[in-house]
Amino acid sequence: MARIARVVPEVSLDRAFDYEVPERLDAQVILGAKVRVPFKSREIVGFVVDFPAEPFTGKLKPVLDVLGSGSFLPASLIELAQWMANYYCSPLTVALMSVLPKAVRHADAAFKQRLWIEPLAATLPEEAILALRKSPAQRAAWEHLQKSGPGWLADLSEAGSPAAWRGLAERNLVSIQPRTQERDPFLDMPVAESAPHEMNAEQKAALVLVREEIAAEKPRVVLLHGVTGSGKTEIYLQAIAHVLSLGKSALVLVPEIALTPQTVERFRARFIGQKTGVAVLHSHLSSGERHDQWQQIRSGRARIVIGARSAVFAPLADLGIIVVDEEHEHSYKQEEPPHYHARDVAVMRGHLERIVVVLGSATPSLESYHHAKEGKYRLAEVCARVEEGQMPVMHILDIRASAKKGAAPVLVAPQLIEAIQTRLDRQEQAIIFLNRRGYASSLQCPQCGHVEMCPNCSVALTFHRGAARLRCHLCDFAAGVPHACPQCGHAPYKYGGSGTEKVEQALVEAFPKARLARMDSDSMRGKDAYSKTLGDFAVGKIDLLVGTQMIAKGLDFPRVTCVGVINADLALQIPDFRASERVFQLLMQVSGRSGRGQVRGEVYVQTRVPFHPSIQFARHHDYAGFVEQELEFRRSLHYPPYERFILVTARGRNEGKTLFVLDQLVREMERLGLPETEITGPAPAPIARIEGRYRFQAFLRTRRIVAVTPRLRPIFMNRAWPDDIRVTLDVDPVDLL
Repeated sequence: MARIARVVPEVSLDRAFDYEVPERLDAQVILGAKVRVPFKSREIVGFVVDFPAEPFTGKLKPVLDVLGSGSFLPASLIELAQWMANYYCSPLTVALMSVLPKAVRHADAAFKQRLWIEPLAATLPEEAILALRKSPAQRAAWEHLQKSGPGWLADLSEAGSPAAWRGLAERNLVSIQPRTQERDPFLDMPVAESAPHEMNAEQKAALVLVREEIAAEKPRVVLLHGVTGSGKTEIYLQAIAHVLSLGKSALVLVPEIALTPQTVERFRARFIGQKTGVAVLHSHLSSGERHDQWQQIRSGRARIVIGARSAVFAPLADLGIIVVDEEHEHSYKQEEPPHYHARDVAVMRGHLERIVVVLGSATPSLESYHHAKEGKYRLAEVCARVEEGQMPVMHILDIRASAKKGAAPVLVAPQLIEAIQTRLDRQEQAIIFLNRRGYASSLQCPQCGHVEMCPNCSVALTFHRGAARLRCHLCDFAAGVPHACPQCGHAPYKYGGSGTEKVEQALVEAFPKARLARMDSDSMRGKDAYSKTLGDFAVGKIDLLVGTQMIAKGLDFPRVTCVGVINADLALQIPDFRASERVFQLLMQVSGRSGRGQVRGEVYVQTRVPFHPSIQFARHHDYAGFVEQELEFRRSLHYPPYERFILVTARGRNEGKTLFVLDQLVREMERLGLPETEITGPAPAPIARIEGRYRFQAFLRTRRIVAVTPRLRPIFMNRAWPDDIRVTLDVDPVDLL
């Protein structure tokens, strides 16, 4: 009797379909294989996720073909995808498509094939010498090949025409063969080897704890709480070296693409001498590079993988450790369905594969720290900087003072200007941080108060001076800058708020001789822009670095001795219960970029609320004090980590219809009688309209997510929502706007 393969097709369905495995394909159809199958009146691509044991008595369609070779989905990742589908109330197909990158699952995905030329003889035979005298082009090509060695035909086109190379091949002097050329993102990244560093007592104790869990039968998650500059990366490196010595592989997650080049460089430098392959996965790779890196991981040639959020699904065999660096970062949360959190998925993958997961941060999320204090995670703390380095001194600059004196508000405070000049005079470096892009956050008429708003979203348009455009940072709508107010005709407009462009201009005017660069999503457009700018900063080609959140964490530059934070309290105005936590984390992280060398660093924080607890606790580097106060606040209001949230959002172009759909859905959820769950809403979202769609939200607050999501899932799966209405469910949301 023929085997039956259960296949999940690459279409948005929350079910698998059974197919008969023909005898000719029996050996190739394995768990995780990519197959072509008939589906209704067409053929589609799918993935084998199971082999049902019970025989099927009816007529089944056959698997038509197997694409590629081997398994694309290891059993552990299939199980992880099934967990994601259940936990995040997502179709199984959508969860599987998150596990498999598009560059791999596409039917036409393949390695790049090029023609390779190499000589077949070390010297020319006598008869060939005579023949080549009559063909100068072939002789020139041969001589070039002798000097330069084998190469790709396209790269050798200047040395000889295709006809010349074909002529040499016909004389059996060279071979021209198709060969796979892997697209390598490390091609232009030479690196020198580095040796392990001597650890201090706290680092050694943390490493011992991690190694204990590596050896454990059922490893627990390790939360590594280490202050900025305490050498957490060295602990990661030595823990991974131990795992590699056991014949296993390692996965390292970082929150920002901007951090990837520096992290990759450190890991390659440490392991390149051991001939250990290091692969990288992030969204700035080309489709071809992503395909080839993934295949390198799948084949086992890469035993260390470094990447952003989606790298948590890297198909590593014999995985021995997962490291989640800067585990508190909200960029680990996927914005599109399934709304997974890479940190939590990493913890679950570790549980399923029985391997240790190390969560590292100078400012752990309250959820992770609470788990550690409750004994669910093991806690390792490193409280001192390496080489007896001192934590930076933080100065709080109250920018309300100038307003009280009647002076115009300053963008960069005089104290910060003076501090930067001192650093420039010493040939040191400075970082200036402002988490807002553009030049001005709004344009407002000073006479009638009209503000230029996005026609699609409930936000003001941001003025970008370099492009001379108004732009919406939510839908990317762009428009020209009006010369006069369209409401009353008054000119000129008043610029409100400040962004990195404006700070850059102010610093250029203050320090005309300084070499300055800006790092934000507007300036970092090219594929290698991040790594090039950070490389220039590392070797001292840049004196001042201005940027948004991408420069706030993880970067290690010993010559940076001054950090300035502009408008530190901006995030406190966001209607989100995590606002205080995020401001505290951001200040601690950005201040940690200062004084990582021999010179003690300083941090200047400009704010209008100097006595806010987030700012004061950050000033004293007091994580424990902040956590104690914030957890008490969360406990009193039944916020996470004490209770859990599920956010249901409805979006639609018709305001009344969208509200009606969500209201009916809330009534349906109420009828389920969910245990220990409170439902509030529907209500307008804080940003009521994005991309022309009205947005309404409902909140579910519960003590036990796992008791609620299985009952919610059926009413969301494969439901036919009214035309133009989209409803999403986000478990453990991090963005409430």
